[in-house]
Amino acid sequence: MRFLPTFFTLNFFVLCLSSFLFFASFNMIIPELPAYLTSLGGEDYKGLIISLFTLTAGLSRPFSGKLADKIGRIPVMVVGASICFLVSLLYPIITSVAGFLFLRFIHGFSTGFTPTGTSAYVADLVPFNKRGEAMGIQSLFGSLGMAAGPALGGYIASIWGITPLFYTSAGFAVLSVLVIIRLKESVENTEAMSIRHFRLNRHEIIEKRVLAPSLVLLLTVFSFGTVLTIIPDYSEFLGIKNKGLFFAVFTLSSLGIRVIAGKTSDRYGRIPVMKVATLSMALAMLIIAFAQSKGMLLFGGVIFGASVGMNSPTISAWTIDLSLDAFRGRALATMYIALEAGIGIGALASGYIFANKTENFPVVFSIGAVTSILAFIYLFTLPKNQKYLVPTDKS
Repeated sequence: MRFLPTFFTLNFFVLCLSSFLFFASFNMIIPELPAYLTSLGGEDYKGLIISLFTLTAGLSRPFSGKLADKIGRIPVMVVGASICFLVSLLYPIITSVAGFLFLRFIHGFSTGFTPTGTSAYVADLVPFNKRGEAMGIQSLFGSLGMAAGPALGGYIASIWGITPLFYTSAGFAVLSVLVIIRLKESVENTEAMSIRHFRLNRHEIIEKRVLAPSLVLLLTVFSFGTVLTIIPDYSEFLGIKNKGLFFAVFTLSSLGIRVIAGKTSDRYGRIPVMKVATLSMALAMLIIAFAQSKGMLLFGGVIFGASVGMNSPTISAWTIDLSLDAFRGRALATMYIALEAGIGIGALASGYIFANKTENFPVVFSIGAVTSILAFIYLFTLPKNQKYLVPTDKS
């Protein structure tokens, strides 16, 4: 009796381990950054902590997608993790508000590169009818990193302070590179890096085949930007000392459901799973918006995590379904552009609306419920060729 999927090879496990380390690296500092920026005198710029990060991540996606298709998946992964390492070392050194915001801007390039290369490599490894399951397992490890990171970061900051936390973040980034450097490149005919790879024509920026999943993703992750920006203050307001606790709760709640959602979408299609995911997101944001206790906030985090767990592998598999093999990196880059845009807009808008006034908590999170409902409605309007599994062109 076979218990493990056929694609569960050593290379697949190594990719998953690298994802865990990479996501833990940059997520462990997020809950502490609002207070750190405030200590530097930049409390009015909290919305920029996430939005600047996602801005550069989004801007770099067309380049990382093209590079992943041309020079290979592994170099793209290494570049992203290396940026994460260098910037984490610089946070304790550059301590002005302007310097901090500049580092957040540069830090975003890390997620603009590494996840694009990793997702494309995973897609290269797995058969068509197992994509949802594979993306579920791979994103499971990323989520474990997202859960462990904030919890570990909150502990380190509370015991040793923010500077050791930044150095720990850098260490995790280095480890994420070391575990993949011996992997065999999955792109058969790679090209040497050239300046021409950084010249983009308009057709290389956005892959039109995957606009439908990208729009759904943008609308749903608006809430994620809100959570990343406002939850640390909300947690403190409700008396939760470890500001990483909410992040750990919602990430842990997303773990098991990722694999189940991925396998379900392989069997019944991506759209039914996405309808449940978007509706769950709206419910979670409403629960969070009107939470009056620690327990209610964390319960909202559980529902939020379940939605994220359904959303992530299903959207990734749907994007790969609709893409051509030769432009898989570009398609995934387009999806990630939508991801960064949604998170960035959500972070910027929520920071502006919140304005450090506790009475604005309900309004801020309710807006996330509205955008999720819009995504739910949009799923009913899609043409048939955007709804179902579409085998990729092998020519």
